[in-house]
Amino acid sequence: MSSTEASLPEKPERVFDREDEWDALVAFARDGGAQPRLGVVTGRLRQGKTFLLEALTRALGGFYFGAQQVTQADALSRLADELARYTNEPSSRHWRGWEDAVDALLALGGRGAVPVVIDEFPHLVRQSPSLPSVLHSAFRSHDGGRSGQARLLLSGSDLPLMRRVFSTASPLRELAGLDLTVGPFDFRRAARFWGIEDPALALLVHAVVGGTPAYRRDYVCDDAPGDRQDFDAWVCRTVLDPRKPLFREAYHLLQEETDHVDRALCHSALSAVASGCSTQGQVADCLAAPLTDTARCLGLLVENGLLHSAPDAFRPHLIRLHVAEPLLAFEHVAVGPRRSALEQQDAAGVWKRARPVFDSVVARSHFAQICRDWVLGFAGPDVFGAHPVSAARGALPDPEHSGGRDVAADVVVHGHGTGREAALLSVGLARWDEVMDTHHLEQLRSLLALLADRGDDVTRARPACYGGAGFTPALRAAEAEGHVVLVGLDRLYGHR
Repeated sequence: MSSTEASLPEKPERVFDREDEWDALVAFARDGGAQPRLGVVTGRLRQGKTFLLEALTRALGGFYFGAQQVTQADALSRLADELARYTNEPSSRHWRGWEDAVDALLALGGRGAVPVVIDEFPHLVRQSPSLPSVLHSAFRSHDGGRSGQARLLLSGSDLPLMRRVFSTASPLRELAGLDLTVGPFDFRRAARFWGIEDPALALLVHAVVGGTPAYRRDYVCDDAPGDRQDFDAWVCRTVLDPRKPLFREAYHLLQEETDHVDRALCHSALSAVASGCSTQGQVADCLAAPLTDTARCLGLLVENGLLHSAPDAFRPHLIRLHVAEPLLAFEHVAVGPRRSALEQQDAAGVWKRARPVFDSVVARSHFAQICRDWVLGFAGPDVFGAHPVSAARGALPDPEHSGGRDVAADVVVHGHGTGREAALLSVGLARWDEVMDTHHLEQLRSLLALLADRGDDVTRARPACYGGAGFTPALRAAEAEGHVVLVGLDRLYGHR
């Protein structure tokens, strides 16, 4: 280990996980180049960007400024005050505009590499649209010979605006030496973060709050369910308690992450997708809304990271949607229809009526998504005979039914290749609350036969059953004979 590596600060203990993000930030902040550098940190609200960046500036003696939604003059004044406190100088700056402020920030690197953080950068850009050009000019002037080792990190949770400011067409893009996304914890990390060892309980909790760090630390005061029997009570005392911030978080998420005037349509669209409508057409039909309005609304939700979209595994021209934030699915399917009752009645009674819907719709759909995430994040090439490149839902029209019925697979795994040329590695069914048996395997074999009939190469495809409630001895025997891949909760969570 070099002396430089030995001197790098360790990640503070209070920052859970985030080793890769921390290492990337420290490497950027400690880069030994003689010129200023620009880095970009993005991620949706509540994911811990501020927590991480504040820890970085504390560890390295850097400067942190959290922007707010104020006028340009007010923002410059607040920045001047914060900078004066940081440098221990009188706050007597009279900046004419952002040109002076940016020069002052870059001057902080005059004595060596130092991180300079502007958090929620989009708040500044909305009031000062020329700020990106000012930054570009300032960095270009430093390229001309002005020294300084400021490591300027611009962070933001307004994903559409951050994409526009740092798009491939933006002059700032070519200056960015770091482009870091801070996302939710994956389902395994989330289980460790919540301190849950039981995989069934971990999945239930993840189906409610996902992998957003703030929902444990700040929103429920570290209240985690003690065991599976405590899950219902935990739901009642956290997300269903009107006194807890998590109770209205789904509403605030939509308010904060979209500026769409028709938020009612957005709420209804989320409800439709969470309830099983997975295409634009299905959502439009469910809402009885014009397809153009529905498409605009869904596009906004995708752009803001509240919905994910992906091509159907068998029909790539068909785009399928799923809710990206579990709390939104939980709210719009299980809680929303009963919210008025929660304001007046005992939460336990309301949840008792909502629990069957949660199990049959929310948890079932979430389990299928977790299985797809497992394929891409944790399944090695030995599981399917090659490295998985994509895992998606797929459906084909059933030739034996003319009424629009589909033959579907929850987890379709492809290897390298594009479109129909991508190697089909596996077709799988995911069943959260149903013990899986050989008839599920027969369904998969029938689907493979249908794919072969339409000309797909299925010679490498392995049937797979993903079961949250286990497998029958007959299906276990089929696994032993190499006829099917079985993935249960223990395997999903890396317990075997």
